[in-house]
Amino acid sequence: MATKQKRKSLTGRDDEGGPEEYEPMQNQRDGVTLAGAEPGRHVEHRTILLNLPQTQKFSSNKISTAKYSFLTFLPKFLFEQFRKYSNIFFLFIALMQQIPNVSPTGRYTTAVPLVLILCVSALKEIIEDFKRHRANDEVNKRKVLVLREEDWRPLCWTEVHVGDIVKVVNGQFFPADLVLLSSSEPQGMCYIETSNLDGETNLKIRQGLPQTSSLLTHRDLADLRGEIECELPNRHLYDFIGTIRPTDRLALPLGPDQVLLRGAILKNTNWIFGIVIYTGHESKVMLNSTAAPLKRSTVDKLVNTQTLMLFAVLLGLSLISALANEFWSTKLIDQHWYLGLKGFEKTNFFFSLLTFIILYNNLIPISLQVTLELVKFIQAIFINWDLDMYHEESDTPAMARTSNLNEELGQVKYVFSDKTGTLTRNVMEFRKCTIAGICYGSDLESTEKFSDPTLLDNIESHSTGPTIRQFMTLLAVCHTVVPEKAVDGTEEINYQASSPDERALVLGAKSLGFIFHTRTPDFVTVKAMGSEEKYEILNVLEFTSNRKRMSVIVRLPDGSLSLMTKGADSVIYERLAEGGQDYKDITLEHLDSFANLGLRTLCIAVATISESFYNSWKEIYYEASTAIVDREKKVEAAAELIETNLRLLGATAIEDKLQEGVPETIANLIKAEIKVWVLTGDKQETAINIGYSCHLLSQSMLVITVSEESLDAMRDTLKRHIDDTFGIHLREENDIGLVIDGKSLKFALSYECRRDFLDVAISCKSVICCRVSPLQKAEVVDLVRHEVRAITLAIGDGANDVGMIQAAHIGIGISGVEGLQAACASDYSIAQFRYLNKLLLVHGVWNYHRLTKLILYSFYKNICLYFIEFWFATLSCFSGQIVFERWTIGFYNVIFTAAPPMVIGLFDQYCSAKSLLQFPALYKSSQNSEMFNVKIFWLWCLNAVYHSLLLFWLPVIALLHDVAFKDGKAGDYLFLGNMVYTFVVVTVSVKAGLELGAWTWLSHLAIWGSIALWFVFLAIYPHVWPTFNIASVMVGMDRYVYGCSVFWLCLLLIPTSALLRDIIWKVVRRTLFKSLREEIQDLERSNKDPETAIQATRRR
Repeated sequence: MATKQKRKSLTGRDDEGGPEEYEPMQNQRDGVTLAGAEPGRHVEHRTILLNLPQTQKFSSNKISTAKYSFLTFLPKFLFEQFRKYSNIFFLFIALMQQIPNVSPTGRYTTAVPLVLILCVSALKEIIEDFKRHRANDEVNKRKVLVLREEDWRPLCWTEVHVGDIVKVVNGQFFPADLVLLSSSEPQGMCYIETSNLDGETNLKIRQGLPQTSSLLTHRDLADLRGEIECELPNRHLYDFIGTIRPTDRLALPLGPDQVLLRGAILKNTNWIFGIVIYTGHESKVMLNSTAAPLKRSTVDKLVNTQTLMLFAVLLGLSLISALANEFWSTKLIDQHWYLGLKGFEKTNFFFSLLTFIILYNNLIPISLQVTLELVKFIQAIFINWDLDMYHEESDTPAMARTSNLNEELGQVKYVFSDKTGTLTRNVMEFRKCTIAGICYGSDLESTEKFSDPTLLDNIESHSTGPTIRQFMTLLAVCHTVVPEKAVDGTEEINYQASSPDERALVLGAKSLGFIFHTRTPDFVTVKAMGSEEKYEILNVLEFTSNRKRMSVIVRLPDGSLSLMTKGADSVIYERLAEGGQDYKDITLEHLDSFANLGLRTLCIAVATISESFYNSWKEIYYEASTAIVDREKKVEAAAELIETNLRLLGATAIEDKLQEGVPETIANLIKAEIKVWVLTGDKQETAINIGYSCHLLSQSMLVITVSEESLDAMRDTLKRHIDDTFGIHLREENDIGLVIDGKSLKFALSYECRRDFLDVAISCKSVICCRVSPLQKAEVVDLVRHEVRAITLAIGDGANDVGMIQAAHIGIGISGVEGLQAACASDYSIAQFRYLNKLLLVHGVWNYHRLTKLILYSFYKNICLYFIEFWFATLSCFSGQIVFERWTIGFYNVIFTAAPPMVIGLFDQYCSAKSLLQFPALYKSSQNSEMFNVKIFWLWCLNAVYHSLLLFWLPVIALLHDVAFKDGKAGDYLFLGNMVYTFVVVTVSVKAGLELGAWTWLSHLAIWGSIALWFVFLAIYPHVWPTFNIASVMVGMDRYVYGCSVFWLCLLLIPTSALLRDIIWKVVRRTLFKSLREEIQDLERSNKDPETAIQATRRR
């Protein structure tokens, strides 16, 4: 709130009862200077003329959050799709197939599947973008009253311009960023809800300047002339610097209290008048709508790397085949004179190489990306639908805001957690206080609210009574809480506060007879012990993370001036006057005892201000509050001048209880070998106490506390612990906890100490960083992410947690009391910390297991079929001839083997959810990448090559003496190809069944349905020609294949032979080398208690 000003109406008419306007500011400040002021510094700013045509063009108020328009869809979509290496590769293949006499598989066998996949992706993009367009149209077509030609006209939001004066009525959204002029409430006050901006549903108060609050008619508004100077558009929701300069008058400071942001809603106020300052995409809410940083999972990165390696293998095979073709064409062609190739021109080597690249291109599965996207999307829906992660009290389900990181949830090694609102409920209760050296309140944990009748007795009868009254008055006056009277006419008051701490203190004062019940821009009214007292609010020096305190300057009922301050002990104690430290030591002891109980503490202090000092200071503050450059720093510097010589009254203690299930969740995470670090702004003692309460620290654990004042001391401390505490066990997990404060952390994160600090931290079982800033939280996460190279997860509930949420591999937002800023910036959001248990231990493990198996299986089935082309090349003199009909090659991925990967990716079960929660140790296999790594990937590839070897050469051997049919034809290459193709479809489908951990009716449908689909297709496809001009070479092939007894015998023997090694290995492994997971799976199938498996494992 700006300094209270003497004023006249901005239109030239005197306000009723209003005193005169400001005198011109003096250059001299009576010896008091403002640090950091930079007079005369030029800065770019926006100038808005009032009720006059603007001299510059501003942004339109039309907004569009859509990704595409009708004209830009095709180029932007294609650009997005062909940023993927696999799509570029298949486009290259499709283009190469258009070269005459190069492609052995026809011209469109790659182009058609690629187009189909692009069409599926395009349809998904169109549906999503259509929803955005529809939402944009709904917003852009909203109506608002705009003052045009001295009359109110209802116009669409798109017709609102910078400089317009608008009227917004109760319940309406603000159409743009506005400066509040006046309202239906006294002195230009209004109430707004900002849930669309920051998720906070509590009402906030805004008020126009006293000089503009009298502009109550459209005539007054039309007569307004002058200009507004303000900063250029930026994305800082809670900051605003500007001035309004009426014609021939002094500039008046504008701050966040006068700004109404687009997206907020007017509440409990009939109407407001405001001037538009930022429109459309220059409004703060739109500038904050940037996309979160792109995160890719570790599995994705590994797949990309191995795909490039597989591409290198493809090139190697193509080069070998091209060289073999060259050798055959020059050296061996005479031996094969009967082919009649003597007179044909020899094929160019480069064309031969292209032929084989096209022939082997499907070793890389073309449909993998779209399958992965679809499976991940549905997995995210499963997370959203999980009722075990639905919080009924707040009606909040879990929400996957991205599906790119589903499998990453199963690999987390480090969890970084905020404390307040994440581990605790962020529902504050006033529990204890110390006033004038006397401690009040109960120590019993069962006591939820403040209870101590001694305090009320001492107000009347004890020598500390005046101090107690002053203490309670400060709690009722020094805040920004807004009282909301009950609509039913009762005296019940609902307090709207931006901070749960402030609300708890006001409620605490109320319970003790100091009832805050009315707020205006200039006054606060308190009913103190039955008598009403009115306090004039001259200035509010608001809380910031840098200041760690808030103050109000008030004129007491007796006319004297007082500064009331509450804040962290570290900042209050250093500002105490020599004569104001009477209770300093005893209060510090009480603060330590409060912290040991896990309570949040604030120190309470006051100072008496002389009129002369205040009059000189308020001009400095006015200058700082009207500065366009570095206003925040200058206001802080001005506040430093007056927040001195404080007299300590005491301290408050607020309880923030642990959320339900937090200790059990942390215990499970530790059992899963996930390290939990707590990063909090609370006092060290409070953080340690919470650490014990939530089982992060244990009584048997050695706790190292680091609190150093210099870089040298920090370096020595770290070296001592490295040498003496850890020794040879450095960088191993030890039963040790580390607690470090924010000042020490600043030194620990410096270039000289960061490596030693990291070595010490990762050698500890648990780490607690207290008194840390939001930036330090992000730095700690970033350090572990890049130096340890382990998967990190950050979880928090407030705006101060956004940095670490975005710095971690996975960001989890808690939809809590502090709003939705953390949830909006996160990858996944949940309502309670305990839901992290199921999100990681169940969904994380399932998703990792399913997706990695899907990826391995997709590469396996493609290599299994398409490597057969290489084996056939050895029989066809490396001529590039294909063994399969060209369209059946294309249909392999998109039709005949499309269902098994989907079933694996969506419905396979590693273990039951109950077992995964009961035995967190099962998390280790996914955490340590035991099921998907470079070794496993290439073992699957080699197994696929082995299967392709048997699936091709066994039919070749079976047909070695040829087959004759009734019509006199003998079995040709295509007869062999269709036999082999059938065996491949059967083998890869049954292989999917072998890999499934849980069979459902969908599994049966996918596996046996895929096989049946091929048999039906083979019966129909040979009959489409000549009705359609395709597959002429397939005519009669159904009769030849299905009528051959050798085919039916091989159908039984060859897939069995191919899978025999897999079955034997599976039996041997599950008999002799059974893992914990497999033991639990077997016990689950036998309906036995899996606990016996754990006990047996421990005994071994």
